[in-house]
Amino acid sequence: MDGMTIRKAAEACGGKLCGTGNFERELGRAVIDSRAVQPGDLFAAYRGERVDGHAYIAAAFERGAACCLAERVPEGEERPILLVPDVQKALERIAAAYRATLTLPVVGITGSVGKTSAKEMIAAVLSQRLRVLKTEGNLNNQIGVPMTVSRITKEHEAAVIEMGISGFGEMTDLARIARPTAAVYTVIGSAHLEFLHDRDGVLRAKGEMLDEIGAEAPVFVNGDDDKLRALRCRQRKILFGFGTDCDVRAEAVRLLPGGHTACEIVSGARRIPVEIPAFGQHMVYAALAGAAVGMAFGLTDAEIAAGVAAYETVGRRGAVTETDCLTLIDDCYNANPDSCRSGVDSLLQLTGRPVCIFSDMLELGDGAPAMHAAIGRYAKERGVVLVLGCGPLTEETVKAAGGIHYVNQQELIADLPRQLRRGDAVLVKASRGMHLDEVSEAIKLLKLE
Repeated sequence: MDGMTIRKAAEACGGKLCGTGNFERELGRAVIDSRAVQPGDLFAAYRGERVDGHAYIAAAFERGAACCLAERVPEGEERPILLVPDVQKALERIAAAYRATLTLPVVGITGSVGKTSAKEMIAAVLSQRLRVLKTEGNLNNQIGVPMTVSRITKEHEAAVIEMGISGFGEMTDLARIARPTAAVYTVIGSAHLEFLHDRDGVLRAKGEMLDEIGAEAPVFVNGDDDKLRALRCRQRKILFGFGTDCDVRAEAVRLLPGGHTACEIVSGARRIPVEIPAFGQHMVYAALAGAAVGMAFGLTDAEIAAGVAAYETVGRRGAVTETDCLTLIDDCYNANPDSCRSGVDSLLQLTGRPVCIFSDMLELGDGAPAMHAAIGRYAKERGVVLVLGCGPLTEETVKAAGGIHYVNQQELIADLPRQLRRGDAVLVKASRGMHLDEVSEAIKLLKLE
């Protein structure tokens, strides 16, 4: 954190400096894992459900931490401790104070689904001209956003920050830390309904970002999403999508060998042929978001095309694998009704008998059983031949699709050789907490006659 000394951090969060050392020392990044500490870092000792970071303060110092942010001083510890009543709130204040010293443009990205893909795509595009800092992985919450902001240095010319929330008020906090100069909204879908109640609630919660950014900030929204299309804001709204009236739209979408996707991105007189090194309609939306932001930043057509081509898939997000006997779409990172429908649509673009393997979608609230059943009906109506699943809520999905439900993953995996055929196209889709990645790994090892 360029210019953010231990003393300035204490002033920013109202903490008490304890121990001895050079309090004028400049801090590096904020980290919460003592194993990741590098010399000069600020170690934030979070109290987690299973691990208390205070137990690792000594280890953080041994790895070179300049200071530790903590709610208590370990007995006998005399190195610099910034003592605060709440580590989380203190870190947010420090990051916000640091962000206030920076003048670089920041793109804030939110939505119910597709945030990480859009973040990676936008960063890939902007990196064709600028030195870009982006959110690592999906560190997009109250902890991750301050950590991301702390990683910005004077070498960076732009930042792309993913912002995820599950309740009202959280986006306001994140926006006050990141202070975006541009906003991107991917989809307003049925995610976190346990806390946000309905899609209108999702829009209100995520729309809090708009209250914290200037009227001159461009707001890029998915023009094919009814809630975002109808969104009213004081900022200039730019639509991206497939609709003919979108400011940035996709045409001539087609599947290429190897699981890549090609299309033309059109905006006014500009027509940019691109190849997306990933699979699925949602990736076209990510490319459109990247192109729209790239155009606003003044990038050329060639730079935008090169940026889209440089995109790299993160984690288990729609990764396409050609095994010895079938095609696997491994999408076990996250799941909600919107992403499941998108997954089914993408599956049906492949050749081979379409098979879906589902597990539970989490945090959907009281309407979860009906939403799971709706996915089963959707898969059946769209032409999916076989639906397999495990998980208590997924029983509704399987019942609606006329498929097979298993008590647990082990039973499902054991039955795969009997249910799958050579040449199948198989989508594995579930919320990360259901650990369906074990099924994907088992499919990769299958030997079918």
